Amino acid sequence: MIFGTRVFVVVPAFREAARLPRVLESMPAEVDRVIVVDDASDDGTLEVARSSADPRVVAVTHARNRGVGAAIATGYRAALESPAAERGGRDAFVVMAGDGQMDPLDLPALVLPVARGEADYVKGDRFAHPRARAIPWTRRAGGLAMTALTRAAIALPIHDSQCGYTAIARAACAELDLDALWPRFGYPNDLLAMLARNGARIVEVPVRPVYHPDPRNKLAARHVPMIAAVILRAWLRKTTGRG
Repeated sequence: MIFGTRVFVVVPAFREAARLPRVLESMPAEVDRVIVVDDASDDGTLEVARSSADPRVVAVTHARNRGVGAAIATGYRAALESPAAERGGRDAFVVMAGDGQMDPLDLPALVLPVARGEADYVKGDRFAHPRARAIPWTRRAGGLAMTALTRAAIALPIHDSQCGYTAIARAACAELDLDALWPRFGYPNDLLAMLARNGARIVEVPVRPVYHPDPRNKLAARHVPMIAAVILRAWLRKTTGRG
């Protein structure tokens, strides 16, 4: 538990057999459960998760590749299936990617607003961290542009819409239509739109940006049109009141 709150960490992983062991080994001792969601990897990612000696780790898998958004939805469902905290207690579901690009030292700061009952959803804000200059300029420019569009679409003062390091309260997660969540890149924007429609309290906390030079299966320029379309859909839903 962290700050008296049970913490479930969802780890979406696609072709992360090489990095996943380090992610699992660095998981803070205060985490109660680690749910690795293998998105139909072909490199032994599932086997790595299943062979973990950490009793907190459970592994689930997709029969076919469905995307990071779908993997997170699967992890949320698995967390929701666990018994809720006892009366008066809280549960936080944290997303920590399987590629090692999220600093475990930032996890308590993400959980704290949920533990205090001050937020339903907490997003990491890489741009607010003192080491924000470590973000490659192309990622920074793209992230700021997508954030500006998302902020306009959902009418909330978000500063880093694309950061996937997040914590959500169990109650807020239970209200989400996980079947409708956009399954691939663009899911953070769609999830923010869902939460905004539900009236969820959203806050951001600084998190350290971590990057590895690896072009495999990462966010790239080709994904920009898809993300833009997701943001446009969020704006249309907000303005028309449909969906």
